[in-house]
Amino acid sequence: MLRALHIEPSQCTGCLQCEMACSYENTGAFNPARSRIKVFNFHDQGRFSPYTCTQCAEAWCQLACPVDAITVNAATGAKEVNESTCVGCKVCTISCPFGTVNYDSATSKVVKCDLCGGDPWCAKACPTGAITYIDADHEGMTKMRAWAQQGLGEGFSRTAKTNAPVEKSVQTYVKG
Repeated sequence: MLRALHIEPSQCTGCLQCEMACSYENTGAFNPARSRIKVFNFHDQGRFSPYTCTQCAEAWCQLACPVDAITVNAATGAKEVNESTCVGCKVCTISCPFGTVNYDSATSKVVKCDLCGGDPWCAKACPTGAITYIDADHEGMTKMRAWAQQGLGEGFSRTAKTNAPVEKSVQTYVKG
């Protein structure tokens, strides 16, 4: 059974423990700039959101690599960069639609999340549960359930047998 990182931005406090753990595990130094997970800070909204490779089923980074340096780890399902094969051309960084493959100038190679070989340090270090490592088959279920619950709000019928939108009356104002 494959597992996946599950990120719940509403739980993130912006402590950066995930970035520190990731950088230490992968580089041996506490250096968030070299982390493979990033925490975005939305200052104007007062919220944070961790972000990393989603290990796409059809990974564009892997398909774009001209030297086949990105392969699938059979045990974890992670798309991993083989550092000895990577030539640092950055084609994979351009092809990733999510921007989660990055060039490391210290090594002249690209880096991306490899799920720490199946034991991701970002999830272990997260004190709030914003990052968890769960069964990949159920990763989408939580999101679907959350969206379904939101659908019970305004604009949807609580008594109808379907979730078709309900007609709402519109208040109009006439000037004069």
